[in-house]
Amino acid sequence: MWPYEVPENWVWVKLGDAVLPSGEKSDSFSSGTKYIGLEHIEKDGGIIGHGDSSDIKSLKNVFAAGDILYGKLRPYLNKHDITTFGGICSTDILVFKPSQNCDIRLVNYYLNLDKFISYAVSNSKGINLPRVSQGVVLAIPFPLPPLPEQHRIVTRIESLFTKLDRAKELAQAALDRFETRKAAILHQAFTGELIGLSQVHKCPLHQLTQDIRIGPFGTMLHASDYIGYGVPVINPKHIINQSILPQEKVAISKNKATELKSYELRENDIVLGRRGEMGRTAPVTKKEAGWICGTGSMIIRLKEGYIADFYSAILSSQASVEYLERTAVGSTMKNLNEKIVRNIPVPDFSREEQQKIVRILDSLLEKEQRARTLCQSVIGQVDLMKKAILARAFRGELGTGDPADESAVGLLGDVE
Repeated sequence: MWPYEVPENWVWVKLGDAVLPSGEKSDSFSSGTKYIGLEHIEKDGGIIGHGDSSDIKSLKNVFAAGDILYGKLRPYLNKHDITTFGGICSTDILVFKPSQNCDIRLVNYYLNLDKFISYAVSNSKGINLPRVSQGVVLAIPFPLPPLPEQHRIVTRIESLFTKLDRAKELAQAALDRFETRKAAILHQAFTGELIGLSQVHKCPLHQLTQDIRIGPFGTMLHASDYIGYGVPVINPKHIINQSILPQEKVAISKNKATELKSYELRENDIVLGRRGEMGRTAPVTKKEAGWICGTGSMIIRLKEGYIADFYSAILSSQASVEYLERTAVGSTMKNLNEKIVRNIPVPDFSREEQQKIVRILDSLLEKEQRARTLCQSVIGQVDLMKKAILARAFRGELGTGDPADESAVGLLGDVE
């Protein structure tokens, strides 16, 4: 029983009827021979560079230009491509040679099918490094079209993929520009340009705050204090895109939170990550009030009249990040102390000016976020569309069929 119906002049075969396995191995090769390991093959196709065989002494597989190299280890069962040169490769890579009855490019696309990958995964063997055997790969069912249609299918796939790749490139380019545009908008907010001010008074951050405090020392909060559900503790990894996202099991009991009450977050505070990535901030809303600032974070408590939404954005602006990068201490991991944070230069805006800028920022950044979401959607859709195109291609549904083509059975001699 074959997996599904195919056009009348197609024939179901085993993959081993469409490609030829290579069993050629060698442990004797010149120092200039090109070497391919799994690290040189990209997922879903692509060979990136190569090594040199001069330092390789063990037995290796031999391949020629036009062969398919296929990674047989389970984490790499979607690593494969057609080579444009000859050489040797790791024994963790299977080598398949083209045959006269099948376009090797069509087989290379077939290896991208979800059904093929699932088959290879479910039939891989081993505990520490599961791998799929050459025999298992060659035994998978393969829908073989007549040779002229094989070429037409490949041409059609390549044409569609080229257009999709171009769309993906444009979406990615727009996505890459998002952070640049966001930085420019925040700079305009920082300088007052966003509301038409020609000059803004700047001062050290501490002049606008009631308190700047590092989270509790490690001796006050141990790993054993964490529980599955309770009062969330906010560390730098929980501060993402100006929002606080708590994590399950990074919480403490109400009694422990009472002990750490001096590190409790209040509405209109700013929480700042003081380790690793600089400028990671978020305003504290009513929802997060009462949560606890973690050891790797800092509380910035603003004076009355200053808006956390606004100054959190200011502290994540390029100017602030550059200041923090310059002044942070530590070689292995950058850290901030209270003195550094107290002296961050910030603009001193009136409450009315802050509110006006926040309204404009919200509008501009909302539009940017919509554009960003659209670009991300396009990128995700491209990959899904490629999968759909391949699925249709191997069902004979790309409009490439020609009833006048001789049946593919004739390619296989006595194969029925």
